[in-house]
This record gives sequence, C-alpha cells and structure tokens, in this order.
Amino acid sequence: MGIIGVIIAGIIIGLLGKFVAPGDKDNIPLWLTLLCGIGGVIIGWYIYSAFGGNGSSGVDWVRWIVAIVVAAVLVVIASTVTGRNTSKRV
Repeated sequence: MGIIGVIIAGIIIGLLGKFVAPGDKDNIPLWLTLLCGIGGVIIGWYIYSAFGGNGSSGVDWVRWIVAIVVAAVLVVIASTVTGRNTSKRV
C-alpha cells in the first residue's frame, strides 16, 4: 500500500480507534487521533505479520481488526501522556 493509502487508512482507523477506546477519549486533538490511526495501521500490520498473518485474497479482516485495536491503544496512551484524560480515578 502506498503512502496515500496508509494516510487514508490511518484517518479511518484513527477515528475507529478513538471510538472503541474505553472511557472519554474525545478530548485529544484531531491531528493526534490521525497520527494514532496511521501508527495503528503501520504497527498493526507489523504485529499481524509477526504472528504469521500472510494476507488473504480479498479483504483481510483480521489485519484490520488488529490495526483498530492498536490505534485504540495509541489513543489511550496519547490521552494519558498529554494529560487530557478526564476519566475519574476511584
């Protein structure tokens, strides 16, 4: 996939990752969400390949699910690191 494809996939995956992230993660900037999505796509594909994923003919749903999960983790990390995590600790 070319760089344009990774950016477009990163935008979509970043927004999906923000949606599935636990708690209130809507307070990080959009540009940071997009970076988390691009990172999620790239890191997710490497993790998928490291565990034996070799793709399939057609849409490889497992690879995309891994990318969404990695993007969600990156969104949580970004929210925590930037100090914008507003979830209450008990």
